[in-house]
Amino acid sequence: MCNTVCRVGFHDQLQRSWAATNSLLCVGLDPDPARFPNALDTGHDAAFRFCREIIDATADVVCAFKPQIAYFASQREEPALEQLCTYILETYPDVTLILDAKRGDIGSTAEHYAREAFGRYGAHAVTVNPYLGGDSVVPYFAHGGGVIALCRTSNPGGDDLQALDVGGRPLYMRVAEMVAGEWAARGDCGLVVGATYPDELRRVRAAVGDLPILVPGIGAQGGDPHAAVEAGATADGRGLIVSASRSILYASSGDDFAEAARQAALDARLASLPAGW
Repeated sequence: MCNTVCRVGFHDQLQRSWAATNSLLCVGLDPDPARFPNALDTGHDAAFRFCREIIDATADVVCAFKPQIAYFASQREEPALEQLCTYILETYPDVTLILDAKRGDIGSTAEHYAREAFGRYGAHAVTVNPYLGGDSVVPYFAHGGGVIALCRTSNPGGDDLQALDVGGRPLYMRVAEMVAGEWAARGDCGLVVGATYPDELRRVRAAVGDLPILVPGIGAQGGDPHAAVEAGATADGRGLIVSASRSILYASSGDDFAEAARQAALDARLASLPAGW
């Protein structure tokens, strides 16, 4: 089914979300049947029902939801993802919808990825791999959606390429400058910088001004939300989308899984609030 909900521009939608929810927290939707709570049977719509419960329990305390497409595709649950995206857009219009897909391909293929992200799923933004350069993201802008480029990712293996010296600066800084300059002139952009690297986050923020930064790595990956916000928030205390997934989704395996997810989200939201909010 094609998502027909009218989409606001990514940056405008994100400003709306920050203002309406007073939160920088993003909940990642990564449905893993092996970790579903005992109270949830494993019927054909289990992924949908699990994620909807999490969404309803946390929507008023988050600025964004970030479904990870691989968790749905591996289970042949793309129709459930479509339903969930429509549900978020129609039921919680103040929340930003980010499709975590990390796409990256030549323009003709990127055109179809853009149709997938913004036509099929109705996302406000999609995560992309910047390795193919500027022409690989033009189709996303043509479809009116935002792109969030991988910059300094939260995993240890990110050092393999992202830390390489490129003319006296690490590659991730070249990516940050490219996105904030060349790409941002074409459409709404953001960057991914892990909470596990607050010093790098501070350096990226200094280089990219008010560009939104998606910050994964708190919760299960051990990133410090306080350090991330101190390093990466903009002068108005915004600018960040601080993401947690497993620590919220699987806060309990019992009948109270939704209530436990809400409490975990409340705790994460509080931990990621800038001083003065």
